[in-house]
Amino acid sequence: MTAASGPVSDFDRAARRTAAAVVDTYSTSFGWACRLLGPAVRDHVRAVYALVRVADEIVDDVAADLTVAERDELLTALEQEVALATKRGYSHDLVVHGFVRTARRFAIGADLIDPFFASMRTDLTVTTHDDESFARYVHGSAEVVGLMCLRIFVDGADGAYGRRAAGAARLGAAFQKVNFLRDLADDVDARGRSYFPALDPAAFDEATKDRLLDDIEADLAVAQRAVRDLPRSSRVAVQVAHDLFAELARRLRATPARTLRHRRVRVPDAVKARIVAGALAREVRR
Repeated sequence: MTAASGPVSDFDRAARRTAAAVVDTYSTSFGWACRLLGPAVRDHVRAVYALVRVADEIVDDVAADLTVAERDELLTALEQEVALATKRGYSHDLVVHGFVRTARRFAIGADLIDPFFASMRTDLTVTTHDDESFARYVHGSAEVVGLMCLRIFVDGADGAYGRRAAGAARLGAAFQKVNFLRDLADDVDARGRSYFPALDPAAFDEATKDRLLDDIEADLAVAQRAVRDLPRSSRVAVQVAHDLFAELARRLRATPARTLRHRRVRVPDAVKARIVAGALAREVRR
Protein backbone atom coordinates (compact mmCIF):
# COMPACT_ATOMS: atom_id res chain seq x y z
CA MET A 1 0.00 0.00 0.00
CA THR A 2 1.19 3.53 -0.70
CA ALA A 3 0.87 6.54 1.53
CA ALA A 4 -1.46 9.32 0.48
CA SER A 5 0.41 12.02 -1.39
CA GLY A 6 -1.56 14.86 0.21
CA PRO A 7 -2.18 18.32 -1.23
CA VAL A 8 0.50 19.93 -3.37
CA SER A 9 1.94 23.10 -1.86
CA ASP A 10 4.10 25.84 -3.35
CA PHE A 11 7.03 24.25 -1.52
CA ASP A 12 6.26 20.90 -3.20
CA ARG A 13 6.23 22.61 -6.59
CA ALA A 14 9.55 24.30 -5.81
CA ALA A 15 10.99 20.90 -4.90
CA ARG A 16 9.82 19.48 -8.23
CA ARG A 17 11.42 22.33 -10.17
CA THR A 18 14.63 21.89 -8.19
CA ALA A 19 14.82 18.18 -9.02
CA ALA A 20 14.21 18.91 -12.71
CA ALA A 21 17.02 21.47 -12.68
CA VAL A 22 19.40 18.95 -11.11
CA VAL A 23 18.55 16.36 -13.77
CA ASP A 24 19.00 18.82 -16.64
CA THR A 25 22.29 20.11 -15.22
CA TYR A 26 23.98 16.78 -14.62
CA SER A 27 22.71 14.30 -17.19
CA THR A 28 21.66 15.01 -20.76
CA SER A 29 20.78 11.38 -21.46
CA PHE A 30 18.75 10.94 -18.29
CA GLY A 31 17.06 14.27 -18.90
CA TRP A 32 15.96 13.14 -22.35
CA ALA A 33 14.61 9.88 -20.96
CA CYS A 34 12.73 11.64 -18.15
CA ARG A 35 10.84 13.79 -20.62
CA LEU A 36 9.37 10.60 -22.10
CA LEU A 37 7.96 9.45 -18.76
CA GLY A 38 4.26 9.84 -18.12
CA PRO A 39 3.34 12.92 -16.08
CA ALA A 40 2.25 10.78 -13.13
CA VAL A 41 5.76 9.39 -12.66
CA ARG A 42 8.15 11.92 -14.22
CA ASP A 43 8.58 14.26 -11.24
CA HIS A 44 9.00 11.35 -8.85
CA VAL A 45 11.82 9.78 -10.87
CA ARG A 46 13.52 13.17 -11.04
CA ALA A 47 13.19 13.45 -7.25
CA VAL A 48 15.05 10.16 -6.80
CA TYR A 49 17.79 11.17 -9.23
CA ALA A 50 18.25 14.57 -7.58
CA LEU A 51 18.93 13.02 -4.18
CA VAL A 52 21.32 10.49 -5.73
CA ARG A 53 23.19 13.27 -7.48
CA VAL A 54 23.50 15.44 -4.37
CA ALA A 55 24.93 12.51 -2.39
CA ASP A 56 27.32 11.72 -5.22
CA GLU A 57 28.50 15.31 -5.40
CA ILE A 58 29.16 15.40 -1.66
CA VAL A 59 31.47 12.43 -2.12
CA ASP A 60 33.02 13.20 -5.50
CA ASP A 61 33.00 16.92 -6.32
CA VAL A 62 36.68 17.52 -7.00
CA ALA A 63 36.12 21.29 -7.12
CA ALA A 64 35.01 21.34 -3.47
CA ASP A 65 37.99 21.81 -1.15
CA LEU A 66 36.75 19.37 1.50
CA THR A 67 38.51 16.80 3.60
CA VAL A 68 37.30 13.21 3.82
CA ALA A 69 36.03 13.94 7.32
CA GLU A 70 34.06 16.96 6.12
CA ARG A 71 32.52 14.97 3.27
CA ASP A 72 31.56 12.22 5.69
CA GLU A 73 29.95 14.79 7.99
CA LEU A 74 27.92 16.23 5.10
CA LEU A 75 26.85 12.79 3.88
CA THR A 76 25.81 11.78 7.40
CA ALA A 77 23.78 14.97 7.75
CA LEU A 78 22.04 14.27 4.45
CA GLU A 79 21.28 10.67 5.43
CA GLN A 80 19.91 11.76 8.80
CA GLU A 81 17.75 14.45 7.20
CA VAL A 82 16.31 11.90 4.77
CA ALA A 83 15.48 9.54 7.65
CA LEU A 84 13.84 12.26 9.75
CA ALA A 85 12.00 13.81 6.82
CA THR A 86 10.67 10.42 5.74
CA LYS A 87 8.96 10.16 9.12
CA ARG A 88 7.55 13.68 9.22
CA GLY A 89 6.88 14.11 5.49
CA TYR A 90 8.72 17.41 5.23
CA SER A 91 12.25 18.78 4.90
CA HIS A 92 13.62 22.30 4.71
CA ASP A 93 15.96 20.97 1.99
CA LEU A 94 14.15 21.08 -1.37
CA VAL A 95 15.92 18.02 -2.80
CA VAL A 96 15.28 15.96 0.33
CA HIS A 97 11.70 17.21 0.51
CA GLY A 98 10.99 16.09 -3.04
CA PHE A 99 12.57 12.70 -2.42
CA VAL A 100 10.69 11.95 0.80
CA ARG A 101 7.37 12.93 -0.74
CA THR A 102 8.10 10.33 -3.40
CA ALA A 103 9.42 7.76 -0.92
CA ARG A 104 6.31 8.00 1.23
CA ARG A 105 4.02 7.89 -1.78
CA PHE A 106 5.55 4.76 -3.29
CA ALA A 107 6.75 2.82 -0.24
CA ILE A 108 10.46 3.36 -0.86
CA GLY A 109 11.88 2.26 2.46
CA ALA A 110 15.08 1.73 4.40
CA ASP A 111 15.74 -1.54 2.55
CA LEU A 112 16.60 0.59 -0.48
CA ILE A 113 17.70 3.87 1.10
CA ASP A 114 20.22 2.48 3.63
CA PRO A 115 22.29 0.48 1.10
CA PHE A 116 22.49 3.56 -1.10
CA PHE A 117 24.06 5.69 1.62
CA ALA A 118 26.34 2.82 2.63
CA SER A 119 27.74 2.68 -0.90
CA MET A 120 28.18 6.43 -1.06
CA ARG A 121 30.11 6.32 2.20
CA THR A 122 32.32 3.55 0.82
CA ASP A 123 33.66 5.98 -1.78
CA LEU A 124 35.18 8.11 0.97
CA THR A 125 37.64 5.46 2.11
CA VAL A 126 37.73 2.49 -0.29
CA THR A 127 39.82 2.78 -3.45
CA THR A 128 39.78 -0.83 -4.71
CA HIS A 129 37.25 -3.66 -4.53
CA ASP A 130 37.15 -7.44 -4.43
CA ASP A 131 34.23 -9.40 -5.88
CA GLU A 132 32.18 -9.21 -2.68
CA SER A 133 32.65 -5.51 -2.01
CA PHE A 134 32.08 -4.68 -5.68
CA ALA A 135 28.76 -6.53 -5.71
CA ARG A 136 27.74 -4.78 -2.50
CA TYR A 137 28.77 -1.40 -3.87
CA VAL A 138 26.91 -1.84 -7.17
CA HIS A 139 23.80 -2.96 -5.30
CA GLY A 140 23.78 0.12 -3.09
CA SER A 141 24.85 2.66 -5.66
CA ALA A 142 22.85 1.47 -8.67
CA GLU A 143 20.58 -1.54 -8.25
CA VAL A 144 18.60 0.08 -5.45
CA VAL A 145 18.13 3.20 -7.59
CA GLY A 146 16.61 1.04 -10.31
CA LEU A 147 14.39 -0.56 -7.70
CA MET A 148 13.31 2.84 -6.36
CA CYS A 149 12.28 3.83 -9.87
CA LEU A 150 10.45 0.53 -10.28
CA ARG A 151 8.45 1.28 -7.13
CA ILE A 152 7.31 4.46 -8.87
CA PHE A 153 6.58 2.77 -12.19
CA VAL A 154 4.30 0.13 -10.64
CA ASP A 155 2.78 2.55 -8.10
CA GLY A 156 4.22 0.61 -5.17
CA ALA A 157 2.25 -2.58 -5.92
CA ASP A 158 4.21 -5.43 -4.33
CA GLY A 159 3.18 -8.11 -6.82
CA ALA A 160 4.09 -6.10 -9.90
CA TYR A 161 7.28 -4.93 -8.21
CA GLY A 162 8.39 -8.47 -7.36
CA ARG A 163 7.94 -9.74 -10.92
CA ARG A 164 10.10 -6.98 -12.37
CA ALA A 165 12.65 -6.43 -9.60
CA ALA A 166 15.43 -8.60 -11.03
CA GLY A 167 15.31 -6.79 -14.38
CA ALA A 168 15.28 -3.36 -12.74
CA ALA A 169 18.28 -4.26 -10.61
CA ARG A 170 20.23 -5.60 -13.60
CA LEU A 171 19.49 -2.43 -15.57
CA GLY A 172 20.78 -0.27 -12.73
CA ALA A 173 23.88 -2.45 -12.48
CA ALA A 174 24.51 -2.18 -16.22
CA PHE A 175 24.26 1.61 -16.10
CA GLN A 176 26.75 1.77 -13.23
CA LYS A 177 29.25 -0.60 -14.83
CA VAL A 178 29.12 1.33 -18.12
CA ASN A 179 29.83 4.51 -16.16
CA PHE A 180 32.75 2.85 -14.38
CA LEU A 181 34.27 1.82 -17.70
CA ARG A 182 33.59 5.13 -19.44
CA ASP A 183 34.97 7.11 -16.46
CA LEU A 184 37.99 4.88 -15.90
CA ALA A 185 40.45 7.70 -16.55
CA ASP A 186 38.75 10.20 -14.21
CA ASP A 187 38.23 7.66 -11.43
CA VAL A 188 41.86 6.53 -11.48
CA ASP A 189 43.62 9.84 -12.16
CA ALA A 190 41.38 12.34 -10.33
CA ARG A 191 39.97 10.20 -7.52
CA GLY A 192 42.47 7.38 -7.10
CA ARG A 193 39.78 4.70 -7.41
CA SER A 194 39.52 1.48 -9.39
CA TYR A 195 36.09 -0.09 -9.06
CA PHE A 196 36.35 -3.33 -11.04
CA PRO A 197 37.87 -6.16 -8.98
CA ALA A 198 41.42 -7.22 -9.84
CA LEU A 199 41.71 -4.53 -12.51
CA ASP A 200 45.17 -2.98 -12.84
CA PRO A 201 44.60 0.34 -14.66
CA ALA A 202 48.20 0.36 -15.82
CA ALA A 203 47.69 -3.01 -17.53
CA PHE A 204 44.18 -2.39 -18.89
CA ASP A 205 43.98 -4.30 -22.17
CA GLU A 206 41.53 -5.50 -24.82
CA ALA A 207 40.85 -8.82 -23.11
CA THR A 208 39.94 -7.07 -19.84
CA LYS A 209 37.77 -4.53 -21.64
CA ASP A 210 35.90 -7.26 -23.54
CA ARG A 211 35.37 -9.31 -20.39
CA LEU A 212 33.81 -6.32 -18.62
CA LEU A 213 31.61 -5.48 -21.60
CA ASP A 214 30.44 -9.10 -21.89
CA ASP A 215 29.16 -8.80 -18.31
CA ILE A 216 27.51 -5.46 -19.03
CA GLU A 217 25.78 -6.79 -22.13
CA ALA A 218 24.47 -9.77 -20.17
CA ASP A 219 22.90 -7.33 -17.67
CA LEU A 220 21.38 -5.31 -20.51
CA ALA A 221 19.92 -8.45 -22.12
CA VAL A 222 18.17 -9.48 -18.89
CA ALA A 223 16.96 -5.92 -18.37
CA GLN A 224 15.56 -5.72 -21.90
CA ARG A 225 13.14 -8.55 -21.20
CA ALA A 226 11.87 -6.68 -18.15
CA VAL A 227 11.53 -3.36 -19.97
CA ARG A 228 8.92 -4.84 -22.31
CA ASP A 229 6.75 -5.65 -19.27
CA LEU A 230 6.73 -2.14 -17.80
CA PRO A 231 3.59 0.02 -17.72
CA ARG A 232 3.08 2.29 -20.72
CA SER A 233 3.79 5.39 -18.62
CA SER A 234 7.43 4.37 -18.16
CA ARG A 235 8.19 1.83 -20.89
CA VAL A 236 9.41 4.17 -23.65
CA ALA A 237 11.57 6.23 -21.30
CA VAL A 238 13.25 3.17 -19.79
CA GLN A 239 13.73 1.70 -23.27
CA VAL A 240 15.47 4.90 -24.34
CA ALA A 241 17.73 4.80 -21.28
CA HIS A 242 18.52 1.13 -21.96
CA ASP A 243 19.29 1.84 -25.63
CA LEU A 244 21.46 4.86 -24.87
CA PHE A 245 23.63 2.80 -22.54
CA ALA A 246 23.69 -0.09 -25.00
CA GLU A 247 24.96 2.34 -27.63
CA LEU A 248 27.59 3.62 -25.21
CA ALA A 249 28.64 0.04 -24.52
CA ARG A 250 29.02 -0.55 -28.27
CA ARG A 251 31.19 2.54 -28.56
CA LEU A 252 33.31 1.42 -25.62
CA ARG A 253 33.72 -1.95 -27.33
CA ALA A 254 34.93 -0.22 -30.51
CA THR A 255 37.38 2.03 -28.66
CA PRO A 256 40.89 0.67 -28.02
CA ALA A 257 41.57 -0.11 -24.37
CA ARG A 258 44.60 2.17 -24.35
CA THR A 259 42.36 5.05 -25.45
CA LEU A 260 39.72 4.35 -22.79
CA ARG A 261 42.41 4.58 -20.15
CA HIS A 262 42.87 8.26 -21.01
CA ARG A 263 39.70 9.50 -22.74
CA ARG A 264 35.98 9.56 -21.96
CA VAL A 265 33.71 8.14 -24.67
CA ARG A 266 30.32 9.75 -25.29
CA VAL A 267 27.27 9.30 -27.50
CA PRO A 268 26.75 12.30 -29.85
CA ASP A 269 23.47 14.19 -29.52
CA ALA A 270 22.45 13.26 -33.06
CA VAL A 271 22.75 9.58 -32.20
CA LYS A 272 20.81 10.11 -28.98
CA ALA A 273 18.02 11.74 -30.99
CA ARG A 274 17.95 8.76 -33.36
CA ILE A 275 17.69 6.36 -30.42
CA VAL A 276 14.78 8.32 -28.95
CA ALA A 277 12.99 8.35 -32.30
CA GLY A 278 13.52 4.61 -32.73
CA ALA A 279 12.10 3.80 -29.31
CA LEU A 280 9.06 5.98 -29.94
CA ALA A 281 8.46 4.34 -33.30
CA ARG A 282 8.62 0.84 -31.82
CA GLU A 283 6.15 1.84 -29.12
CA VAL A 284 3.70 3.08 -31.73
CA ARG A 285 3.89 -0.30 -33.48
CA ARG A 286 3.15 -2.27 -30.29
